[in-house]
Amino acid sequence: MTIAPQPSVLPPSEEWHEILKPMLLRMPGLPEDLFGRMRKAKLTFGDRVHCPFLRPVFLSPADEERVRTVAERIAELGERVVTVALGDKHIFAQLHLSEEEERLARIHVGYGPASTASRLDAFLLPDSLKFAEYNAESPAGPGYAETLAEIFNELPMMGQFARKYEVQPYALSAKLLEALLESYRDWGGSAQKPQIAIVDWEKVPTWSEFEILQARFEKKGIPTLIADPQQLEWDGKSLAAEGQRIDLVYRRVLINDIVAKPGECSALVKAYTAGAVCVANNFRCKIPHVKAFFAVLTDEQNGALFSLSERELIRKHIPWTRVVADVKTAHYGRTIELLAFVRQHRENLVLKPSDEYGGSGVTLGWETSEAGWDEAIERALTATNGVWIVQDRIPTRREVFPYILPAGRVDYREMLVDFAPYLFRGKLCGFLTRLSSTGLANVTSGGGQVPAFCVSPKT
Repeated sequence: MTIAPQPSVLPPSEEWHEILKPMLLRMPGLPEDLFGRMRKAKLTFGDRVHCPFLRPVFLSPADEERVRTVAERIAELGERVVTVALGDKHIFAQLHLSEEEERLARIHVGYGPASTASRLDAFLLPDSLKFAEYNAESPAGPGYAETLAEIFNELPMMGQFARKYEVQPYALSAKLLEALLESYRDWGGSAQKPQIAIVDWEKVPTWSEFEILQARFEKKGIPTLIADPQQLEWDGKSLAAEGQRIDLVYRRVLINDIVAKPGECSALVKAYTAGAVCVANNFRCKIPHVKAFFAVLTDEQNGALFSLSERELIRKHIPWTRVVADVKTAHYGRTIELLAFVRQHRENLVLKPSDEYGGSGVTLGWETSEAGWDEAIERALTATNGVWIVQDRIPTRREVFPYILPAGRVDYREMLVDFAPYLFRGKLCGFLTRLSSTGLANVTSGGGQVPAFCVSPKT
């Protein structure tokens, strides 16, 4: 019997490009159509659309499982460090929280995990998976990521692509809502449909995402409003906004801002302190959120906190990290003078503030002159608003993506791919994937976002 040859299946990215190129010739207005769909769907960061690219990121089921296994264990370690640090002054001191941040973290809450929603920033390669940092404080983007995936799912390229590949998107908003409601029940809430308030400053560029999430939560039957912290009212018994009593705060306002603007945030803090409202993420999430958390994980002096398998996981997936100071420490078992080591190994190190957002202050040694590196070290040593960390350089991932130029033309560019899993109550639920032409990949500093799909060839 003769067996007919099976058609060859290209790698997913190549298959997509093979579909895209002739389609752009037939449909030259496709890039502008994509931009129009994004603006209509509120996929904007300030005035910019999120995605100037015409291809998603694809991962295999094996890659998804590899990320899930490690990311969920790191989230588990984050919760453990919260518990240990609150009872161990030596561990707590290594995180370098301010006095007010410590006061907020020590307010008794007695419910759920510190981080209902969190995100790890990672680089996924065929033979490597490394995490650069842990955003344990209500990270932005799940509403954007889900909506962007829906738009890409409706593009004409996807119809053809799906003939050869099974394509799986991620239902982020439903999973986020489920996690928020579970934290509410942990807190002791009994309302079947608790009133949610998404709380952040009215002028933040991510306000449009709150509107996306509000619509999706309400479609699930959960009443949701959006409020600036200054709109919250505390009467000594309950927290309210717009005349509505609030049961559950999905807190997107940062602890940095709560500390910097205590008057504007006093109602939220008082209600939280009184246990009158469930707040997720709670204020304890600051403990694993600071970048010094990775220094706690990778410092041998803390080895007793972790099992042998956990120490091996940390060694494989978390870059060596230290708080910058004039001290002796260990680098993979070898004793070093930290400052001398940092000066000598610029090409393999990163310097960054332990508690900043959007890539602020991040200095990549391999992209910095010797003089610039010395200046960064001096900034780290003399900083008055928190400590800095130094971290080993990690391998990054680059792929070619079709990039939409201002005139609507499409150019193919090699981009750095930052692959960030979302964890809701410690379980992987989807991804934020960001692209950049530089060593930093984040929307705040000008990078772009693309959706992620798990794909496998159809048999």
